[in-house]
Amino acid sequence: MRPPVALSCGEPAGIGPEIAVRAWQALRGDCPFVWIGDPRHLPAGTPVAELGDPAEAAAASAFAFPVLPHPFAAPNTPGQPDPANARGVITAIERAVALTQSGLACAVCTAPIHKKALIDGANFAYPGHTEFLAALGGVDRVVMMLASDQLRVVPTTIHIALSEVPHRLTPDLLRETIGITARGLRDRFGIAHPRLAVAGLNPHAGEGGAMGREEVDWIAPLLVQIPQEGFTLTGPHPADTMFHAAARARYDAAICMYHDQALIPIKTLDFDRGVNVTLGLPFIRTSPDHGTAFDIAGQGKANPSSLIEALKLAQTMAGAP
Repeated sequence: MRPPVALSCGEPAGIGPEIAVRAWQALRGDCPFVWIGDPRHLPAGTPVAELGDPAEAAAASAFAFPVLPHPFAAPNTPGQPDPANARGVITAIERAVALTQSGLACAVCTAPIHKKALIDGANFAYPGHTEFLAALGGVDRVVMMLASDQLRVVPTTIHIALSEVPHRLTPDLLRETIGITARGLRDRFGIAHPRLAVAGLNPHAGEGGAMGREEVDWIAPLLVQIPQEGFTLTGPHPADTMFHAAARARYDAAICMYHDQALIPIKTLDFDRGVNVTLGLPFIRTSPDHGTAFDIAGQGKANPSSLIEALKLAQTMAGAP
């Protein structure tokens, strides 16, 4: 039997603990995972199976929530992050990665973290989850993919101001993003010959230079120069016509130029079930496509759908040929 997914607990004051339990209730043994966190942080009344070995997760899931106990410094108060728990959040992620790299888990799935609490409590030195995981994996460059049953999108530039995109979007960055995405689709998703569609930067992909020169000056020439060894590459395409159903059927992933160009279509099509996938790591990593949601934490309102899909996708990727 394949090892379970290692689910790091994330910020205990957010919705992570409650959606983890609801994901277990929905999946049980169909998608074995083991939660790494402090059992004190789980919703009251949760039946807990404290495990000594991740291999016990599948059997335990039939009757209780499978936990690898990971003591934290303090209890949790929903909606109120405590910097005292920052070190626990960080080491739970490290433990999930170590289990996956050793083969005791098949993939890492991460519940949302709160960066300010990590900085305040542990001087967290990374811009976010993804950069920390890249450091743990010993790689310099990774790619963020948002995936659902309807669409996969990759933003080439991510959390920067729109005014900075033309300066930060370089031929090297786009080339690396395309290469990592093609390899990820092949190696992690089992797509033998991936099809990539690249969006233009400007409206109508620049319309021959009338609405911007980047497509004419370097994006289109770069796409022609990239060796298409084992994958198909098209573009630059006008972004406003890339995401209707007939267009989506012609590619396996869309390479977009900036954050909202990628995330608006997938969140419009499948807001609750989108999954964040990090490509380029030496291990599989997925996460739900939402944050800690402090405003509803502990109220039983949180939707577990994205976490459920993240756990299922992690198992699917682990079994890809």
